[in-house]
Amino acid sequence: MNAESLSIVRKLMDAFAERTGLTADVPRRRYLWTDAFGVCAFLELFRQTDDEHYLDLAVRLVEKVHHTLGRHRDDDERSGWISGLDEEEGERHPTAGGLRIGKDLPERRPGQPVNPRLEWERDGQYFHYLTKWMHALSRLGSVTNEPVYHRWALELAEATHRAFVIAGPDGAPQRMVWKMSTDLSYPLVSSMGQHDPLDGFVTYQELVKVAPKKASWPDLDAEISEMMSICRGLRWETVDALGIGGLLTDSYRLAQLVLPQDGFGMELLAAVVTAAATSLGQYVRLGSLDEPLSYRLAFRELGLALGLRASGRLKALADSKRAYFEDSAFPLSRVEGLAGHDPLRETIETQWLEAAREDREVWMNHQDINTVMLSTSLAPESYLSI
Repeated sequence: MNAESLSIVRKLMDAFAERTGLTADVPRRRYLWTDAFGVCAFLELFRQTDDEHYLDLAVRLVEKVHHTLGRHRDDDERSGWISGLDEEEGERHPTAGGLRIGKDLPERRPGQPVNPRLEWERDGQYFHYLTKWMHALSRLGSVTNEPVYHRWALELAEATHRAFVIAGPDGAPQRMVWKMSTDLSYPLVSSMGQHDPLDGFVTYQELVKVAPKKASWPDLDAEISEMMSICRGLRWETVDALGIGGLLTDSYRLAQLVLPQDGFGMELLAAVVTAAATSLGQYVRLGSLDEPLSYRLAFRELGLALGLRASGRLKALADSKRAYFEDSAFPLSRVEGLAGHDPLRETIETQWLEAAREDREVWMNHQDINTVMLSTSLAPESYLSI
């Protein structure tokens, strides 16, 4: 990262820390997706500057998330840890019941009619947010050499997997649900998020590779096997910018994880890279970036920009292990094509950085999530590493 980008990210993340109550006495504001990226952005600032202040902010943010999103809302008739653990055990295992999204409205309770529009604003638990938090905990554990963060990530995976994965008539894992209640007792949205099984498979593999091996900790063997089963035969193509970015990011993370003898991992990696290339081609042809900013969402496009950062690193990784990849079904030509879209990344980052500097309404409407996504795209190393 050059000095200009570092200065921009510092300014963005310092303001985020103050605005959301990390460094200022203002009402706390926590949102799981935003804070997962925030942790990684602070870790990257620490890596770039050696300033312990940023490592402290990452640690403090994790504590704030667990004590806010790991507990029932202030307006809920229930109180305490959403896991149901008592105060002492909840402190030791803050992720044992999952983590709330952090939406403005309370979740839909049993018996309430479904309102698809309102559901976007209601609380509960999203699996694809939880995997982002697992990754953030894993990264923090690796940077601090504190095993507890790895344990919390594994416990989060174990607890939420049981709730989100639905078994078929024969007992085998069949699919996932997109949104669960705060206490993980019933589904709020029963359809499956398109990339949730992929996120789960890649993230679980990361956790078991990076975490210390302790007999009392979850090993995730069964969970990985079930995610593998669900992933088989799925199609990953999408024209959503954030979804394409996720495919590109997962491709790079998976390429760091797969072993020569990992037949399924290589098969999945090839399928995801191919789907990402097809999807990106369709997205470019749609001309979405030619639309006025008022019709677009910064955080979704910045997710694509981050994915394009990952594609450049994927190409470098493939080039460094070319002989290994050439002996597999890995689509090297697709990777080279993806890496050629760097001007698209530059366009996205430049347009939204200008909007941020000018405090445009389209930026300010989602300021916190936009901030962490732009910061992570400009300074991606800590997020993209495993």
